[in-house]
Amino acid sequence: MQLQRQASQKLHAVKQQGCAKMAARVPSRRLAATMQAYLPAASQSSSFVGSTWSRTVSQQILTAGRVAAGVPMRAPTRMCGIIGIFKQEGPVNVELYEGLLMLQHRGQDSAGMVTTDWAKFWEFKDNGLVKDVFAKKSVMDKLTGHVGIGHVRYPTAGSASAQEAQPFFVNSPLGIYLIHNGNLTNTDELRDMLNSSSSFFNRHLKTDSDSEVLLNIFADEIHRAHQRFVQSEATTDPNEHKLDFVLEAGESMMKTLQGAFSCICLVKGVGLVAFRDPHGIRPLVLGRRQGMDGKGAEWAIASEDCSFGPIAFERVRDVQPGEMVIITPDGQLVTRQCAPGQLNPCIFEYIYLSRPDSVLNDINVYNFQLNLGTRLARKIKERNWDIDVVVPVPDGSRPAAIQVSAEMGLPYREGLVKNRYVGRTFIMPDQRMREMSVRRKLNAMPAVFEGRNVLLIDDSIVRGTTMAQIVDMVRKAGARRVYLASSAPPVRFPNVYGVDMPNRKEFVAHGLTEDQICEVLRADGLVYQDVDDLLSVGYSLNPNIKTFDAACFDGHYVTGDVDDEYLQELESSGRGKSRTRAGRQTSLVAAPAQPPARVAV
Repeated sequence: MQLQRQASQKLHAVKQQGCAKMAARVPSRRLAATMQAYLPAASQSSSFVGSTWSRTVSQQILTAGRVAAGVPMRAPTRMCGIIGIFKQEGPVNVELYEGLLMLQHRGQDSAGMVTTDWAKFWEFKDNGLVKDVFAKKSVMDKLTGHVGIGHVRYPTAGSASAQEAQPFFVNSPLGIYLIHNGNLTNTDELRDMLNSSSSFFNRHLKTDSDSEVLLNIFADEIHRAHQRFVQSEATTDPNEHKLDFVLEAGESMMKTLQGAFSCICLVKGVGLVAFRDPHGIRPLVLGRRQGMDGKGAEWAIASEDCSFGPIAFERVRDVQPGEMVIITPDGQLVTRQCAPGQLNPCIFEYIYLSRPDSVLNDINVYNFQLNLGTRLARKIKERNWDIDVVVPVPDGSRPAAIQVSAEMGLPYREGLVKNRYVGRTFIMPDQRMREMSVRRKLNAMPAVFEGRNVLLIDDSIVRGTTMAQIVDMVRKAGARRVYLASSAPPVRFPNVYGVDMPNRKEFVAHGLTEDQICEVLRADGLVYQDVDDLLSVGYSLNPNIKTFDAACFDGHYVTGDVDDEYLQELESSGRGKSRTRAGRQTSLVAAPAQPPARVAV
């Protein structure tokens, strides 16, 4: 309460100086929560001084000024894929490469890898697909060592620099490499603390990435744990307690960070370290296999267990929310529950982000999508549409479309042929590029569509860019009527936990009814999955999950720190301010036909 009173007094002084607009922009509630978690640990260090709070608040006021002036503050969020492998002996580089290939769907912008023999680290990262970044034998040959981590990232506006490719590194304390999937929601506050005397080293950050902020918070907390040990009456060598310092840092770090974070690290002298946020929003899975010649267990940790198949690891379990897992240099598994955990996984993982051959949080993704098809078929039957054929929009909608076809007794056909050498339009960084990409990505076959009433099934409809043009293509291929069904509910809210969906105005469903969306997409009929049906599928497959994060559908953010002010700042931060509802734009390839006569729905 004392901290909050000091903050209020400082803000009042700012207003008195005629800076009310700037002060109003200070995220005081979230700042207070962050500082209350961070400062108790700082106060135990000899480097903490009484003026820390005032300087930190002053820094926040400067931050607010930058936001008010329109300077982008928050780093672009990303969907990423991460993997770490511990081998008893032999080079790990090829197996990391194979694992990253299996996670390529989670990121196509950049790839990075770092390996170690615990005496030295070897690193390489660059923009591009995994197969291109690591194409040269000379690159792979330099990545020696039997332990390593790898990362893939997808593109967003303003994040094309290879400098922001992961892993990230700090050399003190110990030497730490980190890879991260997710997005922090208090990045600005944490960055300002790292730049103030609250941090041991007043740390300089090279990028705008929240992952670099996370790494430096982790490093700071390890140093604090070391300092507390040195200042205690302990008589043993601190070097014998490095693992304890990392576990202790995990506990204090999780009190400070907000948002989604699934991370894997290499910490010199400690081992392969992985941890997951207390809500378990992004996935993280532990795998195991027997080493060659019976030399002990070998371990893998990854975003999805689909990456384990080619490298012969078997799924053991999910890393629990709030848990830290350490594989020591001699291959021992050490775990600690660093924070109370409540599993609230992102439900969009099961709809769109993850591969169907993955099991996340004890839910088989393929079975989840089949169940969505069953629920969706019930809604479609209520419309009494005259349908001749069911066609999926490749690839993610196939399980649901197969199930809809079976439930309704209709033929299932593959009418849209995908060019597999074109990246996802959803993750293209620019609206114009997304629209140009659609017709390179898919081709409609007249043999399937000509003269038929078609039901197109898609896993989700986000911006509408792809779907609006697909409808045009299917009509030009001869379809009489085109009906649409989405396995997911309408996306109406940003995903702030690691998916590039920052602006409510860019969603085709923003502010529109279902009938109005149908007109925008130029379809004859449209049906969405209900939010309740979506959630009930998840609960039926894992009754231990009490709440999913379904914020992009229902606006409820499980971390509790995301409000309308946060979303407005996110939309004006540069990532989403120039984006618009894609479905309303004219095709760049061919002029669209006149809207068809609507069928009653």
